[in-house]
Amino acid sequence: MMTDDELDLVFGALADPTRRAILGKLAQGDASVNELTGMFAMSQPAVSRHLKVLERAGLVSRSQQGTMRLSHLEADALREATDWLADYRAYWEASYARLDALLAEIDPPSDPS
Repeated sequence: MMTDDELDLVFGALADPTRRAILGKLAQGDASVNELTGMFAMSQPAVSRHLKVLERAGLVSRSQQGTMRLSHLEADALREATDWLADYRAYWEASYARLDALLAEIDPPSDPS
């Protein structure tokens, strides 16, 4: 189970569209910083800073392969954040069910016969 601080890091990392795009690319497979830089109109150091945020949040790990440093998606952190959100989904689904029941009481369907 993630701590509140860990969830803050994950949701903070996901708040940026560039970082979400990086995660989307990494979902297709590992990539080097150069490959990721080619996706954006920004410098390699800027992409590296985004990767550090993702790494600090536990969403990305980095490894050395020959002369390249590859970034890898770590899906466990996303799963845990999704699990946390699922509790709120259940809340809203129950709220909508109660609203549907109330609306049916207020305005019952008319009998077509």
